[in-house]
Amino acid sequence: MEQHECIIIGSGPAGYTAAIYASRADLKPVMYVGLQPGGQLTTTTEVDNFPGYPQGVDGNALMEDLKNQAERFGTDVRWGLVTKVDFSKEEGGWHTLTIDETTEIQARTVIISTGASAQYLGLPSEEKFMGFGVSACAVCDGFFYKGQEVVIVGGGDTAAEEATYLAKLCPKVTLLVRRDEMRASKAMQNRVLETSNIEVRWNTETVELIGGQSVEGVKVRNTQTGAEEVIPAKGFFVAIGHKPNTDIFKGQLAMDATGYLQTLPDRTATGLPGVFAAGDVQDKVYRQAITAAGTGCMAALEAERYLGALH
Repeated sequence: MEQHECIIIGSGPAGYTAAIYASRADLKPVMYVGLQPGGQLTTTTEVDNFPGYPQGVDGNALMEDLKNQAERFGTDVRWGLVTKVDFSKEEGGWHTLTIDETTEIQARTVIISTGASAQYLGLPSEEKFMGFGVSACAVCDGFFYKGQEVVIVGGGDTAAEEATYLAKLCPKVTLLVRRDEMRASKAMQNRVLETSNIEVRWNTETVELIGGQSVEGVKVRNTQTGAEEVIPAKGFFVAIGHKPNTDIFKGQLAMDATGYLQTLPDRTATGLPGVFAAGDVQDKVYRQAITAAGTGCMAALEAERYLGALH
């Protein structure tokens, strides 16, 4: 069976940054890219807030740059999906990973950077306009809609927070809430209701997105009356939650109620020796490429120190 000092699961900003640091520390890391090579950023046409790109950069191009940098230092980037894990509970023990349900491989340290998947409504038009008016991150993409009217869907804290953020950039923000009340905390609800250019549409669901090359309007339906109308908008933001990609770790690693991996305070170490978690898989607060990259760096440094202490 193949044995390695370090295996990285997932290939977003956290995974590739971990790979860069682990490679430079001569850990000879092996990375399995997973179902979405490059992670969530590959669905973003333009990234304007990642340091070092003054003119902005295409999400795919940014991830390709990170991949090339990791490979330059010797990271073994492999196609494949980790489908099962059997983590050792012993200090210095071998962790066993199953790749594509067939091949077993072992590692002294494992860095989990499987990320989280934004939840969408599942509309065909939503997929059609992905990156062309549809976004799941107002902080990432709101700037592109400065001075334009936008629609946001959701009723929780994230939706309320993103609506107030967009209200600083856009002349009008329409917030669609399926029920007659929001799930958001009272403080967040008050911020929304007290912001003059946010209009809340209660009992309203999205029917489809209208447009040619990009979003031009949102067709909505009142769930009580059945009446439909089109709200003019250039941007459509989905804020109905994220699902961390942690199913294969259930029963082995500590998670919070929504499935995010729990790490030790100010660290990326999980409760098991030699197992670390970085990026959106353990961060439901910031969810930015740059913060994911930061925790990827931390995970690699911690893995290096863990291995150093064994020898």
